[in-house]
Amino acid sequence: MATNAEEDDTFADFQGDSTQPTEEILSELSKLTSIKDEAALEPQMPPPSEYDSLTAELAERPHNPDGWRRLVQLAEDSRDIEKISAAYEALLKQYPNNATAQIQYISHFVGDQSSEKAEDLFKKYLMKSPWVELWNFYLTYIRRLNTAPSQREVIKMSYEFALNHVGQDKDSGQIWSDYIQFLQAGEAATTWDQQQKMDSLRKVYHRAVQIPLDNVERLWQELETFETGLNKITAKKFMADLSPAHMQARTVLRQLVNHVGPLYPATNEDMYLPPLPTFDASERALVGKWKAYLKWEESNPLELEEKDKATLITRIQCVYRKAVIRMRYYTEIWFMAYTWTNSVGKHDEAISILKAGLEANPASYLLTFTYAEALEIKKEYAEVHTLYEKFLGVLRERLERLDKYTKATINGNTSQSSNDSDKIQNGSNNNDAQGASFNGTQPEEDQVRLAELQKHRTEYGLAWIMYMRFAWRAEGVKVARSVFSKARKDTWSPWEVYEAAALNEYHCSNDKGVASRIFEKGLELFGEEIEFVLRYLGFLISINDKNNARALFERVIPKFPAERARPLWERWARYEYQYGDLEAALKLEKRMAEVYVSDPPIKRLAQRHIYLGTDAIAERDLGFAIARRGNVAATSASFDRLNASQGSLANLQNSSSSMSQPSHSNNKRAASPEHRVKREEGRGDYAAGHKRPRPASPARPSERDRDGRWEGPSQRRRFSPPPPPSWERDDRGPNAGRGGRDNAPPGRAQERDDDKRPGQAALPPVISWFIGELPAPSSFDGPVFRTDDLMNLFRNAVIPSTTSRMKSPPPPPRSTAGAGRPPPDYGPYQGPNSSGRGRRY
Repeated sequence: MATNAEEDDTFADFQGDSTQPTEEILSELSKLTSIKDEAALEPQMPPPSEYDSLTAELAERPHNPDGWRRLVQLAEDSRDIEKISAAYEALLKQYPNNATAQIQYISHFVGDQSSEKAEDLFKKYLMKSPWVELWNFYLTYIRRLNTAPSQREVIKMSYEFALNHVGQDKDSGQIWSDYIQFLQAGEAATTWDQQQKMDSLRKVYHRAVQIPLDNVERLWQELETFETGLNKITAKKFMADLSPAHMQARTVLRQLVNHVGPLYPATNEDMYLPPLPTFDASERALVGKWKAYLKWEESNPLELEEKDKATLITRIQCVYRKAVIRMRYYTEIWFMAYTWTNSVGKHDEAISILKAGLEANPASYLLTFTYAEALEIKKEYAEVHTLYEKFLGVLRERLERLDKYTKATINGNTSQSSNDSDKIQNGSNNNDAQGASFNGTQPEEDQVRLAELQKHRTEYGLAWIMYMRFAWRAEGVKVARSVFSKARKDTWSPWEVYEAAALNEYHCSNDKGVASRIFEKGLELFGEEIEFVLRYLGFLISINDKNNARALFERVIPKFPAERARPLWERWARYEYQYGDLEAALKLEKRMAEVYVSDPPIKRLAQRHIYLGTDAIAERDLGFAIARRGNVAATSASFDRLNASQGSLANLQNSSSSMSQPSHSNNKRAASPEHRVKREEGRGDYAAGHKRPRPASPARPSERDRDGRWEGPSQRRRFSPPPPPSWERDDRGPNAGRGGRDNAPPGRAQERDDDKRPGQAALPPVISWFIGELPAPSSFDGPVFRTDDLMNLFRNAVIPSTTSRMKSPPPPPRSTAGAGRPPPDYGPYQGPNSSGRGRRY
């Protein structure tokens, strides 16, 4: 026990010694204590005010209309003239020529006495402003400042000055009325002064009543009263001479109101600040209305003569100034303003419009390329270089921000998917987590973001390509190579830049060696890009460098999987078919057969014998031409039979009793080629060669197949398709076709069986007649509608007749049991012309 007690005392002594602070520790603690005391004694910085925080935020992200309105409101509430000036100056730098902001800003410096600040602001804003509101505010200021009778001439000059700038505006009618009242209020001491007064009033009236002003009819009545009061005889002459121009102005005013009304939608904000465009349906419609209005103004609706061309130019110029202010972030409007201004000979002003447009839209390809060409025409090459370098810097910055955002989003989705997977593995019943992890929604979104990033990168490369093209045109090979050298150092340059540089070397300087070396450098960076490899291979073939082309093909073909490598095989095969010997072509086909085991032999044979899209094997030996003619003839005959059997609509209406009876088989419309296409769905893609392109009705991107044909998720719209090739029918198996039929041809009996559905009543005669009167499907070039949806709509509609009739029940869903599995997609075969017109096997 004694021993244990001694051990405890010893442990206590040791523990106490170890916890005692040394002198060094005490000195450091005293220093820290003194620092804390000093920090406590120092005054704490107050948090930034809302005004300061908002100012810093708008400096970083200036495209925030609500933020700018809030900043102005805070400045106004503070009653600090420095803050007010700073807020309005910053706002008007972001949104120049905003009349509401300019008037509010100048109002702080307008008093009973003349203010130099107010006059400076008027000089700064007035000449560039097309808005009547600011000019009216200026005239009010002038009249308030010049009240003495001797200063009437100053006021008169100010009115003339204002009317010369905005007098053609529809809303300037009040200025014209005020000016007329001002002239009427003038004193006339002598007969000569009275005559001068009358002449001045007559001139102003005559000018005003020929302009589509909002009060032009009232001004006409005042003029008639004025002239009649002077002399009834001369009044009739003056009014008769002015009547045609006045009637034209009234007519134009009605049209003008219809055009202008939708351009200024009502808002709850006193100060309209244009937001960044989203290009939704409403905004695209608004742009279309502005374009229609601008074109209408350019058409000279007032029918002004050549002698009044200056008036017409002033009028249209004012309209375009309004357009670019209101539609500040729509570059198409800026381009229209530049084009028109340049067309009337105002070249310097047109360049100024482009500069202002680029200040508002620094990342605009349209305005940058237009401005670069304008500078190139003027031989100002140094400014073109500056323009492109600045433009590329803006695009690069945006590309880097997009890349950072994309990576952060993808990493966030990956983390979320991992967490959701863990929850599912731990027994969680979270349906959202299951959908995110197993349905693949997040990876699809990630693919969309990556595709968008790649698209921006390709567009970025376009700017480099246009820069190099300018250098080749204007300054030659040395400067162009210097530009390409800069592009090579840019990590964001896509493969298109290398291809463009190589082709420039080949076509502009006729140097195959340099072009080939550029392609090789690009291959080191973009060897996994199948499109770039195809371009390189096509270039070698085009310059007849067969050895290097074969070496390139053999070098890159092992790097790609079979599905991605198919375009390379097809491209080299086309070359061998057209320019190689038969043994080499057969050897290549043997290699392809080992890679693509599903390709039938007849496919390769047919592809070897196609030229410029002419496929005689398919047309004649496989009967495609005859089948196509038969489909057209059958369709025409069915329409003739319908017209002959149904008679006129009047006869059908007179025989109303028969309308309620089921129609007979002879009244039934023959199945259109569209129906046969649905039955042949999954029988191969040979019919794609006969597909009619429909650029006016594109499908959604998700509905494209990998070959780029527009096909819906449930059916493929083709016109007059021929039957599938025999090798595809042979491979369909015992259960091919609809309903388990074995290799059943698409005959008339099958059409009738497909058209008849359980529980489906026959169409009334009037509907059959209507359908028979419709043109053939091949004559339709509009948007593609889903036939099933339209038929359901018609089938469920209540058609009035002489007898009551219940609504037809909707048909049961189409069964897909027993449908044959489609053969593998062999991909498109293009003829030697590489135009994509070859048939598809």
